[in-house]
Amino acid sequence: MKTEDRRQKSEVRPKKALGQHFLTDQNIAKKIVDQLSPDVESVVEVGAGTGVLTQFMVNEILDKFYVIEIDRESIEYLQQHYPTLGDHLIQGDFLKADLSQFGKQNMAIIGNFPYNISSQIFFQVLKYKEQVVEVVGMVQKEMAERMAAKEGSKTYGILSVLMQAWYDIDYLFTVHENVFNPPPKVKSAVIKMRRNTVTDLGCDEKLFVTIVKQAFNQRRKTLRNSLRTLLSPTIIENEVFNKRPEQLSVKEFIDLTNLISSSASRDAQ
Repeated sequence: MKTEDRRQKSEVRPKKALGQHFLTDQNIAKKIVDQLSPDVESVVEVGAGTGVLTQFMVNEILDKFYVIEIDRESIEYLQQHYPTLGDHLIQGDFLKADLSQFGKQNMAIIGNFPYNISSQIFFQVLKYKEQVVEVVGMVQKEMAERMAAKEGSKTYGILSVLMQAWYDIDYLFTVHENVFNPPPKVKSAVIKMRRNTVTDLGCDEKLFVTIVKQAFNQRRKTLRNSLRTLLSPTIIENEVFNKRPEQLSVKEFIDLTNLISSSASRDAQ
């Protein structure tokens, strides 16, 4: 009886945690993993859950493969089913992790990202953009569309600009809700981000982020109104401020940042 109890306990799957929906379709899982580029030097999986992606990486790239999982039940499940992970299985919060411990460069991040923290995951990636050269992840379809959107699109926004400044982003494919347990109420999609060749935006990066966020937080307004607190009288009549934020490309946001920065410097003199 005790042996049977232990066997049954080992097969208990972790409960849904942190807004995560566990992928159950093996073909889709393999398709996601196959998107990883062969030139990456280390791979970090975020929120492995029941290991549906893990199984396709653990034996192939174990020496450079790490899993960060915050849920205790998932950790126990992964320890039982993928014991070779050893100390490459880390219980912790990806959003607080020091990613430099997993490799100094050419790092890839992969995962079926929990919907409720997916944007925070991407901002964490930005902090380590000099090391993270690639991200392959499943997110809510709406977010995937925003990430890959170009200027002029209604879905183009803060994440679009801030991520595309440093990464080339491709919307790969849509995933139906019926391949998850429990099924989400929305469709999902897989995106791939690949670090571009930009090493310096050529502007004040902190101001760039401020301008992008402030502009899109009032996206119905023209830039003249949404950015009014940042504008000096010498530039406020510039025609660019007649536009709305979704009309500006990443490069135009960089140019706008330099315009505002230069104006502020002149006024301070």
